[in-house]
This record gives sequence, structure tokens and C-alpha cells, in this order.
Amino acid sequence: MEQLAAWVNADDRLVWRGRYVNTTFLVEVGDVPWLIRIQAGRVADIARGPFVMPAWTFALRASDETWAQFWLAHPPPGSHDLFALIKRRVLRIEGDLHPFMANLLYFKGVMAALRPRRMPS
Repeated sequence: MEQLAAWVNADDRLVWRGRYVNTTFLVEVGDVPWLIRIQAGRVADIARGPFVMPAWTFALRASDETWAQFWLAHPPPGSHDLFALIKRRVLRIEGDLHPFMANLLYFKGVMAALRPRRMPS
């Protein structure tokens, strides 16, 4: 998760897609919560929990295994997309869904940014 800011902020197309996104959301990987602050499409800050009373707009919560499958270079069917995870009931989304749904492709790109990439030769 620590690499997220570097990968997202280096992707000009993804940053442009989220240019109007300003929010803080929570990603829970197993028992470890992460607060991710987005400003104008860039990951401005990532903080690892535990937190006493974190302020977030929406939360994405799943097990370590679920995220590990999602973050594979080629995830298996049913683990390839956030909505596939929701449909399988292994990902919970909570809170104010408006920013998430209004910028769905952006957030899908942000969460997929941690997948291994093949470096150009």
C-alpha cells in the first residue's frame, strides 16, 4: 500500500481522470486500515492505522486474501474488479457512496494501481 501514491501520481491519465476528486477514503486490508487522501486526483497522503476516530468519506473493506487476489498481475475471474468482489460479497463498501460512484473509473484505477506492471523494454 505504501507504493500507491507513487504509482497513482505517476499515471498522468489517471490523475487527469480524477482531477476533480478531493476526498479521504479508508481501505481495510484484513485488520489493517489505511486512510488515503486524494487532492485533485493525486494521492496526497497515505496513513496506516490503527486510528482512534478516523474521518473518511467511504470505506472499502476486504480480507488480506481478497486484496492479494485483486492485486495479482492477472487476477482470476471474480477478483478482477471491485464490483466483482462486491458481487461475491468479499468486499464491503460503506459510507457516502456518491464520490465513489461519481468517479468510479478513477477509483477502480487507483485500487488497481498496485498490480504488478511489466516494465517497457
